[in-house]
Amino acid sequence: MTTFDEREQAFEAKFAHDEEMQFKARARCNKLVGLWAAELLGKSGSSAHDYAQSVVSADLVEAGHDDIVRKLAGDLGPRASENQIRSKLLEMMPRAQEEILSEAG
Repeated sequence: MTTFDEREQAFEAKFAHDEEMQFKARARCNKLVGLWAAELLGKSGSSAHDYAQSVVSADLVEAGHDDIVRKLAGDLGPRASENQIRSKLLEMMPRAQEEILSEAG
């Protein structure tokens, strides 16, 4: 195997790792936002965790945050606007990334 082939394989492995970490961070972010929304809905304990999991699952519908925002806006009604939901998603992403990195290392 040539040096070029080794570099290519290393690059591909790093890319795959980075994509996996980003996917996990996004799922964690969705879970954190789901827990926030569950609190607004008056849910706690396993009910809150089940709701947060439903938010994570909702993100598998389409690319981007629009599916999450639609679900949460529908569930929360007047408790939170779409802008508040989008702000919460942006707020939680750094925390989610930090949590995933701390678990990986």
